[in-house]
Amino acid sequence: MAARSPGGPRPEPAVPNTVMRELRGDLSPGEFATAVRRAAREIGEHVSCDARYVGRVESGEIRCPNYAYERVFRHMWPGRSLADLGFVPRTSVRGRPVEAAVPAVSAPGVPHHCDEENDDVHRRTFLTGGPTALAAALGLDGAAPAAAFAGPAALPVPAPRRVGQAEIEGVERAVREIRLLDDAQGADALFERAGQSLRSAYVLLNEGTYSPSAERRLQSGAGELAISVGWLAHDSNRLADARSFYSEALATARMAGDAALEAHVFCNSAFLARDAGRPREALRAAQAGQAAAKGLGSARLLALLSLREAGGWAVLRDRPSCERALARASALFERGPSEADPEWMSFFGEAELAGLEAQCWSALGEWEVAGRRAELAMALQEPQFVRNRALYTAELAHDRLGLGDLAGAAGHGSAAVVLLGGVRSARIRAMLAGTAGRLRGHGAVPEVAEFLSAYDGAVGAA
Repeated sequence: MAARSPGGPRPEPAVPNTVMRELRGDLSPGEFATAVRRAAREIGEHVSCDARYVGRVESGEIRCPNYAYERVFRHMWPGRSLADLGFVPRTSVRGRPVEAAVPAVSAPGVPHHCDEENDDVHRRTFLTGGPTALAAALGLDGAAPAAAFAGPAALPVPAPRRVGQAEIEGVERAVREIRLLDDAQGADALFERAGQSLRSAYVLLNEGTYSPSAERRLQSGAGELAISVGWLAHDSNRLADARSFYSEALATARMAGDAALEAHVFCNSAFLARDAGRPREALRAAQAGQAAAKGLGSARLLALLSLREAGGWAVLRDRPSCERALARASALFERGPSEADPEWMSFFGEAELAGLEAQCWSALGEWEVAGRRAELAMALQEPQFVRNRALYTAELAHDRLGLGDLAGAAGHGSAAVVLLGGVRSARIRAMLAGTAGRLRGHGAVPEVAEFLSAYDGAVGAA
């Protein structure tokens, strides 16, 4: 970032945070950073605290921490407010020039005062590339939201703005557009570009000015957008990134006291933990999600969270607990939809129910039952959910292979390769790669030879 002209606004002088320095005590900055990261893990947060961050806090360069750090600090020192910890209120730093929120190099001797620079959202590699127009990134300039995904516009960032109905609706439109495109295309093609909308949403939240009545809705929109980008990371096999995005969304949900957003975060976190080989964490997340959703009035949401719990039990090979969770999910699902069902659950119908049940039975090694549920999921799935159709077909190939049906596994594998031609999902590709690897030694079976040829061709063309 270029140095400010002599006639431009002068940066406020940094005021050392003596409170945080006293709280560090005899620990070195590195040791203190380790303690902060440990405290974050205790409450399910993910922060990238290091000695440099500690130094910037103590020097006063960071005047107010982001939401994730605030929650960690309050966990470390219960009962203390930001002011008690030597920070200024978040509202007092919202009026800074917006470009300060974009990681950049300062002119020599000019402090950033960028309190959110260490924000985990801003640290993602796909969020680099300089300032972008908030209106363009959120589709607020009259363009369709899909235009935002064509790439960041190299336009100057507008001055701090009053956030109103149009801006908040722009955030919500971005969330819907990401979900629609993901259903049709898969995550790989969207992940980096969707990050631009996420960045802009948090700039609005942290740098804009708005009424108290608008704050909760904006927090909810930003949190939902973080979940959406987290899901794109998950489906792209960027599991560590997904976990970090979900932590950001959870911090936003808890700061806002938004139980619906919190339940959504835990639902996705449980799915992620199961795929990452952490079934105990998946159970805890699913159960925490059920607790958050209890008062929301949505039986379908509770059904999905029960399925997430069943998935954890299945990976642990605890069949009785898995069956109880599946039965509970089925009973809740049968209560039908309601007006209390969250908008993001539009994918959760009979096909998804059968598909998630198939995954549970597959993890338990019940290949016949798993295959029947996966076939039902395929039969029930609506055409627009192309990614899910590819997923269920890959699941069928896996289940047939579990039964020892080489020809059947190869046939479904070939069908999945065709479906993946229009879908980019690293998670589904990894499933097919596993099936192909196990079939390599059986090329004498015609169906297997045909599948391996199609699969290798698709991989070579990717």
